Amino acid sequence: MIDSMTTKLFDVLVDDQAADPDLPQKAQDAEAGNFLRHVLSLGASKIADGLIDPKLVLSWLLTHLGAGAFWTGLLVPVRESGALLPQLLTSPVIARAQVRKWFWVGGAFVQGLSAAAIAVAALTLDGAAAGPVIVGLLALLAIARSVCSASYKDILGKTVGKSRRGTATGVASSAAAVGVIAFAALLLTGLGDRFVIVISAIFLAAAFWAMGAVILATLREAGTDAEVADICFVPFGLLRDRPQLTRFIVVRSLLVGTALAPPYLVMLNPDSGFGALGALVLASAAAALVSSYVWGRLSDRSSRRVLQMAGIAGGVALLLVIGLEFAGLIGVPLVLPVLLFGLMISYQGVRNGRSTHLVDMAGPQDRAQYTALSNTIVGLVLMIGGAGFAVLAAISVPLVIGLFAVMCFVAAMIASGLQEVQNG
Repeated sequence: MIDSMTTKLFDVLVDDQAADPDLPQKAQDAEAGNFLRHVLSLGASKIADGLIDPKLVLSWLLTHLGAGAFWTGLLVPVRESGALLPQLLTSPVIARAQVRKWFWVGGAFVQGLSAAAIAVAALTLDGAAAGPVIVGLLALLAIARSVCSASYKDILGKTVGKSRRGTATGVASSAAAVGVIAFAALLLTGLGDRFVIVISAIFLAAAFWAMGAVILATLREAGTDAEVADICFVPFGLLRDRPQLTRFIVVRSLLVGTALAPPYLVMLNPDSGFGALGALVLASAAAALVSSYVWGRLSDRSSRRVLQMAGIAGGVALLLVIGLEFAGLIGVPLVLPVLLFGLMISYQGVRNGRSTHLVDMAGPQDRAQYTALSNTIVGLVLMIGGAGFAVLAAISVPLVIGLFAVMCFVAAMIASGLQEVQNG
């Protein structure tokens, strides 16, 4: 009965059900069930991400606790670089394991424990004491996330066919967005104490990470051959030897503006109603809901085109921000929420396109190395670039946004030279 329902759901969500010759027969037989396990576990993880978003939720929380601008300013760099930079160290360990799902399971549990500890710290600390403790716990959460990130693409590649991987992540993102929208709606209603709602949401995030870990633990993953897993380190020489990988990393690095830009949009008019936490969360979640599944389906056809389209869309959205700022219209009601909504649609395309392209570009022997090297370099770009843009913003916020727009357009141009890996 359960197998029949699983197959029906798989049939509804997936168009191309042709067997992937790169998957072993056992993986092909288990693909329908594994596909849904990916959707459920990744969806739970993405809901948790939305409920504890450092750019929005934790920034508000530290401000409310009076932790100070220094610690609040560290949240996004710590979260982003901490999730990416450790992967050169964790990837070789993961690559040697025959079954790799347990790294994601363990990482999800640690993220859940870290989230619960953040909520407890917020309930028991305030002022200068709250800042370093919560940022430190976020660093632990980010490192655990790096383990999940380094292992997930390889797990997905081993258990789901090439033409269906983008759909799996797209469905998970869209489903998670519904939960985050409900959270935003609760904040917007003004019902209940906002601090209580935020703390409850962080505890709920911890529960979702635990649930995702339990679900992925049931994944039917075949063991990897010993010679495939025997990787000692991730060499930077890959950048010289694999020009397509180098081009992909350049494209991904240029597209970081879609992730870094939202706080700068808020800086343009911090006193508007858009500054409300609920409006921020709603705009971001709504964009994920309406676009993630579409981006996922498009990525399964051509992740190269998705990266191009997302880059162009992000550049256009950011140029509109600058134009409306100079026209004096940025403070008009609903203007900033709509602009953020458009930018986040682009961001979802970047996330889905880059994930699908990397998995489909790399073979089983290369996937872990490609993931770790790409994430580490982009982590450095985020850390160094993020600090540089923050300094530049003291001179001109529109200038920073303009640079992000140029980066998006250049990324779209360079992405035109990427291979159509879905046709390989």
